[in-house]
Amino acid sequence: MVQQARAAATRQQIVRGAAEMFEKSGFEGARLGNIVENAGITKGALYFHFRSKEDLARFIIGEQHRISIASVEAIGREQVSAIEQIVMLCHEMARQIVNDPIVRAGIRITLELSADDQGPADPYLDWINSCEILATRAVEQGDLLADIDPPRLARFVIGAFTGVQTVSQVLTQRTDLEQRVDDMWGFLLPGIMPATRHHDIARIRRARWVPDDAD
Repeated sequence: MVQQARAAATRQQIVRGAAEMFEKSGFEGARLGNIVENAGITKGALYFHFRSKEDLARFIIGEQHRISIASVEAIGREQVSAIEQIVMLCHEMARQIVNDPIVRAGIRITLELSADDQGPADPYLDWINSCEILATRAVEQGDLLADIDPPRLARFVIGAFTGVQTVSQVLTQRTDLEQRVDDMWGFLLPGIMPATRHHDIARIRRARWVPDDAD
């Protein structure tokens, strides 16, 4: 049991150190020597857990996906309207990007690999699918216009969020991401909600999900 715990701790140490290097230098720029040095482990320890840099990068993408889907599922259990859950989802995605190097690294690696048609689409497809389910429910609850097409709206919302966080990264290193996501919803909600529900917009924009382990 002690050996298993030590191995798990070493694996997490490797993943954390690698994530920091991938975020800083990208998949191509990160060297195994730099990852080993940053993680504070030996090459032997790295190769015991991961066969290659690509294997390590794919694991980090998988961890980013796992973290995101766990939050999607948790938000889905909140006793609030579906439209509030969509807003919560976007703000939680933003919070993870700001606070978690594994999430930032996973996103960077995915985008970099996608330039060569090697990037996994599953994280984005799952986000879109989750948003589509919530949008369908929001139409049924009367919080979205009846003629809104949930699949198209879901793809737009995730695409808009991706653009917002990318521009925030370029201009402010994401220090204003919370505000920019709120701006996105401030512009979007009046156009997709029935006029009879506009009095709820301010409350919906304030919707946030706080994970149990948040500081």
